[in-house]
Amino acid sequence: MLWGYLVHLGYNMWEDHGPEHRVHPEEKIDYPARTKLRCQEEAWDILIESLLGHGVNLLVIDLGEGIKYESHPELAIENSWSVEKFKSKLEVVKKLGIEPVPKLNFSTAHDVWLGKYSRMVSTDVYYQVCQDLIKEVIDIFCQPKFFHLGMDEETYGHQQHLLYAVIRHSELWWHDLYFLVEQVEKRNVTPWVWSDYLWNHQEEFLEKMPKSVIQSNWYYGTDFNPDIPYVKAYLTLEKSGYKQIPTASNHSHFENFEKTVDFCQKNISSENLLGFLQTVWRPTVKEWLDSHFQALKAVKQGRQKHHPRERKAEI
Repeated sequence: MLWGYLVHLGYNMWEDHGPEHRVHPEEKIDYPARTKLRCQEEAWDILIESLLGHGVNLLVIDLGEGIKYESHPELAIENSWSVEKFKSKLEVVKKLGIEPVPKLNFSTAHDVWLGKYSRMVSTDVYYQVCQDLIKEVIDIFCQPKFFHLGMDEETYGHQQHLLYAVIRHSELWWHDLYFLVEQVEKRNVTPWVWSDYLWNHQEEFLEKMPKSVIQSNWYYGTDFNPDIPYVKAYLTLEKSGYKQIPTASNHSHFENFEKTVDFCQKNISSENLLGFLQTVWRPTVKEWLDSHFQALKAVKQGRQKHHPRERKAEI
């Protein structure tokens, strides 16, 4: 069973909001995106050291603008890590027995990290950049087990407060998803996406989404009534035979992770339930470490509840 945690190296995927609609409105930044990396190395090191003691065995790293890619150095911002530095950090994760996997979010709602290319979506230039980055990242991670492609929230509702909104509809969305999936699969890595496209396009999703793509539906509430569309999505994915890594968060409720584990272990077959992913949706900086630690605490409690032998061994 995978017990995953999502951490951000790059954080510009959130930074295209105007000042009155920022994710963290108390923060003052120059928009459309930060020009200095929103990740503190000291906070990163502290957080990584904390993972093992909380039962995490999978680390999803949202890279964004956090690396000085050799294929596209123009995407780097001030303090972006060199490839060599990042590889050294990956080695630390691996020595802890934790499997690191990459995430690059190619949703147009979260692609400001792509710089000027975020305004060239679905062009030949865009496809070449995406291909280059996926290839390089897979090489950096030395053939990771999964590659998370994001692809969430590409709707007007999620982009109405962005400074630059782009929404791919119907066949174009699928064309670009298939292109990204192909880049991952041809290098023998398993693609992984957020599943919220299912919420508003169920028939289309079930007809066109490849079973080879790992699904992460996400729901951050506390009421797991199956009539709630976001909760029902877990059941729909299970009925249709998709492999799942359900995603929880302490963004709104601490108990969400444990409730997600409870519901999904009861309603998703062991064959299709690969594990769980915990998210905090905060940058990797010292001022937000308490939120990270609370999220990790929830993982530990959820894992211990469903693995009593681990709890007994610790006692």
